[in-house]
Amino acid sequence: MSNPRRSAATVLTGALVLAALASSTTASSQELSAVQAPSSPLILRSRGSFLVGGENVTQTPTQLSYFTPQPPPAGTRVTVNQMYVEYMVPMHQRGAPVVMIHGATLTGKSYDTTPDGRMGWYEYFVRRGHPTYVPDQVSRGRSGFDISTYNDVRAGVKPVSALPNFWRFGDELVWTQFRFGPTFGTPFPDEQFPVEAVAELSRQAVPDLNYVLPTPNPNIAATARLATQLNGAVLMGHSQSGTLPLDAALADPTGIRAMVLLEPGGCRSTQFTDTQIAALAKIPILAVFGDHLDAVTGTVVNWQNQFNDCNAFIARVKAAGGVAEMLHPPTLGIRGNSHMIMMDKNNLQIADLILSWIGRNTRAGNQTR
Repeated sequence: MSNPRRSAATVLTGALVLAALASSTTASSQELSAVQAPSSPLILRSRGSFLVGGENVTQTPTQLSYFTPQPPPAGTRVTVNQMYVEYMVPMHQRGAPVVMIHGATLTGKSYDTTPDGRMGWYEYFVRRGHPTYVPDQVSRGRSGFDISTYNDVRAGVKPVSALPNFWRFGDELVWTQFRFGPTFGTPFPDEQFPVEAVAELSRQAVPDLNYVLPTPNPNIAATARLATQLNGAVLMGHSQSGTLPLDAALADPTGIRAMVLLEPGGCRSTQFTDTQIAALAKIPILAVFGDHLDAVTGTVVNWQNQFNDCNAFIARVKAAGGVAEMLHPPTLGIRGNSHMIMMDKNNLQIADLILSWIGRNTRAGNQTR
């Protein structure tokens, strides 16, 4: 694959385009309103996109749903399970490259402009001097997946029971699961997520085909390969991908300079062996959790339990000689952050805390390995 930094063009962007925010809470009626324009232009050395990973496989015309009059009788070759990555490299780099990986039923859009039109972490980290890379996970968004099973079922080659699930979060579950408030439509008094734009978040959701993927999950190898390809990067995972940096580090730690785990669905503190913990302890780790962890019951994930599990994981890593910390804004007097912390009203305040940690733990000589 060609070098993702190959472009030498300087891109100058001033005010961002106009976009909406409707008072309606339904996705069908919500449109974007004015995006807040930054006070200074964004100056880039390069921007672009590329693909990582993937497998070139032979599939039958039936598996491909071939539509030409004369399909190849023995099938043809296609690429599946490839990861799409977009990036921006600042003109003046002042920090390590950062890879931002989204969570379930979402895409890399999670880190771009917020639902209510403010600057997202993607642009902000670039403005702070970090080359920033935003993938769509394999099976989501612009990345690939294998359609052969679906077409085999349609053709009667396989039974309906062979179909993996597609899935999405419903808006009602998102409200409580992501801790916007105790019940659907009722926000916490100090809620930082812009609930007036919650319908815009719903429009960002996509069908999640994670259950289509083979074992091991190809996102693991693709993420590790991406870090190596970048000659060292900070891996940031969120929610369903919160522990993906850990899995990538165990697969190949070569290019991983640090790991940021944003509200992972647990850190698997009791599942890692001592040998695995020793390997992970060679790379700095930061876990980040928002507020109201124990204020919502009956959700799919008990966030207080996940927070406790990650603290137990951090304790094991530190006991093995590693650098591991928990960033919990309420302990700093910062209240109301949701599960979608990169979109919250104070998202840049949280970003600064993470950037400070990255700076301290990725300077030359600060690595434990």
